Amino acid sequence: MASQPCIPKATASFSTGSSSKGGREILVQHLLVKEDNQKLLLELQKRAAEGEDLSDLAVEYSICPSKEEGGMLGWVKTGQMVPEFEEAAFNAPLNKVVRCKTKFGWHLLQVLSEREEAVLEYIQPSELHEKMQDPTFLEEAQLVDVREPHEVDIASLPGFQVLPLRQFGNWGPQITTKLDAQKDTYVMCHHGVRSLQVAQWLQTQGFKRVFNVTGGIHEYAVKVDPSIPTY
Repeated sequence: MASQPCIPKATASFSTGSSSKGGREILVQHLLVKEDNQKLLLELQKRAAEGEDLSDLAVEYSICPSKEEGGMLGWVKTGQMVPEFEEAAFNAPLNKVVRCKTKFGWHLLQVLSEREEAVLEYIQPSELHEKMQDPTFLEEAQLVDVREPHEVDIASLPGFQVLPLRQFGNWGPQITTKLDAQKDTYVMCHHGVRSLQVAQWLQTQGFKRVFNVTGGIHEYAVKVDPSIPTY
């Protein structure tokens, strides 16, 4: 992230909508061939069934832009893909290569893994304050402040680990060693904008429950603790 977290590229299997029904996410890779090229489709399906890696076949034969990533679409959920692709993907057995047809052509797809959909929630400063009065909360939760060090010097809350957004290139690649993806994670910044960006990125890294502190430390200072300086 030169300055912001990456998001997956749009590919030929994705729809323009993104209304998730919740519950389950799947990790999908695929390749796409033209509708009138069924001979190639059947040949590639046979080669995949015989053990060739679908990602290698995608790089060589796919006409979808995702070929640059070996056909990897990343973690997807319901509402993100065109209906025919979605139905095939969410009903496919893990690791089995299946085919389906959409308006883009013929797809061979493979579901590599599945997980419960990550949850992004918002927490008001007053609610966070109440939670922080319980010592067990600070032991069980992860608190992350993504502001710059000079901002933290002005105003801060106890228990927050500082991971400045501008230094994402340093800590981002090691995030799963710095934080536990299974723990509740609370992210804070100045007004809640940078923290939302990082919270959404954490979801893409497998963090199950992520909370964005609404209004950031500014709102915390104004509504909860006036002794905290504003800037």
